Amino acid sequence: MLDDTKYASIPDRIKAFIVDAFLIYTPILYIITYVVLDGSDDFQNSPFAPIIAIAIFGFISSVFISISGQTPGKKAYTIRIVDNNTKEKISFLRAYLRFVLMLFSCAFLVGIIISFYRRDRRAFHDLALNTSVVIDE
Repeated sequence: MLDDTKYASIPDRIKAFIVDAFLIYTPILYIITYVVLDGSDDFQNSPFAPIIAIAIFGFISSVFISISGQTPGKKAYTIRIVDNNTKEKISFLRAYLRFVLMLFSCAFLVGIIISFYRRDRRAFHDLALNTSVVIDE
């Protein structure tokens, strides 16, 4: 059986992440810094504020992915996160675990670099949770 899945390119995945960072993560940072805390000095001195911001970003991204398979950035570049076997959308828990593993993949670089050497462009977090980033048709 020939697999005719069209996998998303690495540049499109990076661009989609950047769009999500601007549309989702930046407002979270602003709200935490200026609404919850008392300004940038408090944010920088807080050991928990950056972690909470990342956790909220992961939560919101995971909600988008579990509902439609796409975040706003992925929608802009017509790509979707799916289960590698069924090509269906994934659950919220799986999407959040994928986000957490993506943080580790980025931190250690090896998890991301392997995607450059695979035909299906799957990184460590995709391999671990059996997901793929495909072109949405």
